[in-house]
Amino acid sequence: MMKLRIRDLREDHDLTQKEIAAYLLCDQSLYSKYERGERPLPLEMAVRLAQFYQTSLDYLVGLTDNPKPYR
Repeated sequence: MMKLRIRDLREDHDLTQKEIAAYLLCDQSLYSKYERGERPLPLEMAVRLAQFYQTSLDYLVGLTDNPKPYR
């Protein structure tokens, strides 16, 4: 499974798992599993997180080190 940057992004923005889970309309324990790589992050949630953090999906999933979204 891919190494997601969702934990790093959340911590960089001083947010809790509970706050992000509420934004995604899911349970905190489920979101925690996404961060730990125990469950795959659904594409819909990945898109919402990329929009929330104003970054690209490629950055979110570790395919690039450039955090800027594509135009």
